[in-house]
Amino acid sequence: MRVIAKTGDEDIAVVYIAKSDNGRLIEFVESIQPPLSREEKWVLMISTLYGCPIGCKFCDAGGWYKGVLDKNEILWQINYLINNRFPDNSVPVKKFKIQFARMGEPSFNPAVIDILEELPELYDAPGLLPSLSTVAPIGCKNFFEKLLKVKKNLYPTRFQLQFSIHTTDVEKRNWLIPIRKWSFKEIAEYGKQFFDEDGRKITLNFALAEDMPVEPEILLEYFNPDIFLIKITPVNPTYSAYKNNITSHISSDEREYDIVNHLREVGYEVILSIGEIMENYIGSNCGQYINRYLNSKESLQNSYTFPLHYI
Repeated sequence: MRVIAKTGDEDIAVVYIAKSDNGRLIEFVESIQPPLSREEKWVLMISTLYGCPIGCKFCDAGGWYKGVLDKNEILWQINYLINNRFPDNSVPVKKFKIQFARMGEPSFNPAVIDILEELPELYDAPGLLPSLSTVAPIGCKNFFEKLLKVKKNLYPTRFQLQFSIHTTDVEKRNWLIPIRKWSFKEIAEYGKQFFDEDGRKITLNFALAEDMPVEPEILLEYFNPDIFLIKITPVNPTYSAYKNNITSHISSDEREYDIVNHLREVGYEVILSIGEIMENYIGSNCGQYINRYLNSKESLQNSYTFPLHYI
């Protein structure tokens, strides 16, 4: 595995493109969150698959799939980023988040569990916070059972689990995420087992598009606000979103949204996560796959505008 190109801004986010020994491409990302310094918060976004077989309607990582990364290929990404910044493997970062959320649905790769079991021994990183984002595919029962055990044993209060739901309309959810997946009831039951009173709440993520409803009453039927929180983000300006006529309900400015107020009124903790607009131009946001830019004849005004530097 070797890095062949990168793009971005050291003070915000950098996207790295790497090629495996057999010629397949992956990408991974490091980012910080201004005004926080890297010593306060540093986020690594790691790929677990070569592409993704799901094809979510606003994600540029889908549309092709070349298989799973093995354990060493996943670890290589983490090691590359850590060695660049902290070559002695000591990571003095207050909040050091490793997200298995770049390319690929992580529950399709059993090696993710192996990585989670080894991480605490590999690095001197007291601020380590593993993070896993999933659409909860059916057929991955063994993965989620093992994930629950690893979390309870190694990360009882320091693990971030996120279910990407995007709408409470089941039919529209099935269109956005075209794969057989857990029902709201199944997600809720697993979340109850995963939750620790001294730890973090389970995140229900909504990349909120126009005409994709989020009904507080439906959420309350399944998801206890004492266990689950709501995270609302914009739909990133990707080629897939453009092709499927998906526009974001959330803009980049600081405004009030009725849905955020309604969710808070019924008792949910709500995180409105807009992030740095520059990440759209870099292509470092979740769902933006830089290789689609390389192969596309179209250009997007608000995405993928940073130059790519070949190595």
